[in-house]
Amino acid sequence: MQNFHKIRRLPPYVFEEVNRLKAAARANGADIIDLGMGNPDLPTPQAIVDKLTETVARPRTHRYSASRGIPGLRRAQAAYYERRFGVKLDPDTEVIATLGSKEGFANMAQAITAPGDVVLTPNPSYPIHAFGFLMAGGSIRSMPAEPGPDFFRALERAVVHSVPKPIAMVLCYPSNPGAYTADLDFFKEVIAFAKKHEIFVLSDLAYSEIYFEGPPPPSVLQIEGAKDIAVEFTSMSKTYSMPGWRMGFAVGNPELIAALARVKSYLDYGAFTPIQVAAAAALNGGDEPIVEIRETYRKRRDALVESFSRAGWEIPSPTASMFAWVPIPPSMAHLGSLEFSKQLLEEAQIAVAPGIGFGEHGDGHVRIALVENEQRIRQAARSLKRFIDRQHNVVSFNAATR
Repeated sequence: MQNFHKIRRLPPYVFEEVNRLKAAARANGADIIDLGMGNPDLPTPQAIVDKLTETVARPRTHRYSASRGIPGLRRAQAAYYERRFGVKLDPDTEVIATLGSKEGFANMAQAITAPGDVVLTPNPSYPIHAFGFLMAGGSIRSMPAEPGPDFFRALERAVVHSVPKPIAMVLCYPSNPGAYTADLDFFKEVIAFAKKHEIFVLSDLAYSEIYFEGPPPPSVLQIEGAKDIAVEFTSMSKTYSMPGWRMGFAVGNPELIAALARVKSYLDYGAFTPIQVAAAAALNGGDEPIVEIRETYRKRRDALVESFSRAGWEIPSPTASMFAWVPIPPSMAHLGSLEFSKQLLEEAQIAVAPGIGFGEHGDGHVRIALVENEQRIRQAARSLKRFIDRQHNVVSFNAATR
């Protein structure tokens, strides 16, 4: 495998080390509380499942589907954007269905990247934001994940010092893993900068409906003229608890959408038609399921922050997303995120995602996903307290015997 050029460009998948330990522990009978993978555990709302069941009973829907997405689904996504963001989209030229936002990002990278092209990506960030472009032959220049003055200073440096000039930048707010949020003033500056320097903007809005405080997260397409250069990716995985259904969208600039459609036309026939019909019904069916899912994550967030902090590990409270981005406890910071995650798994039976897996600037943190119920989160906190107490005793003993 090491002889394959594209494989050589990918670093070892950090999460695999934790996953192997997790599998081995479970094989030995350990009760692992898994807060590592961002895999929603909530059931898909019954009305969506019922629509799938109804549609799949019709043999005609078993044929090849449409790579761009069936017309009713693209119209439903356009209606969602107008309802939620006040953004008008042409379902025929500015909306395409994807097999989740991850596939959309990867194939957009294939569509627009020439060998050696430079793309600006957040660090830390969801891996596909960088590695989709690396697999397409591009080069990555990191920029801060958190919005603010440092973000724009990094953009200025990137344009001055990158050869060739960057072709695109990736945004992700609410962000994975950092749970950062951005407002319209920030997006307005980004769009102005990108237009000035002729850079495409690719926005990941997968967590648009998972928010807890403040106004709902905005879309970059709300900025006047954004569609001239921007495409936004969304997913139904978290919004409707449909991760295994693999349903997402790319919307915005018609030229970029057409390029993505061209690539996809060679690679897939779209999601299974009954899934697309059920997804359209979900988008057209009102916000009640979204509100219930959001409230469940809010309760889990509150249980995590309260119980883990009481156990001795302070958890910054995320205002959005289904993750907490947490500094390693100071007494164990020297371990780094991977070794800390391994010890937490082996000694406390708690799985988290090491921050180094999201980029080198994530190494002082771990990501905790809100994918266990409140009872299990509090159970994890009790194990965590015993783990922290043992670590404290070891440190105290070593200090006393010096």
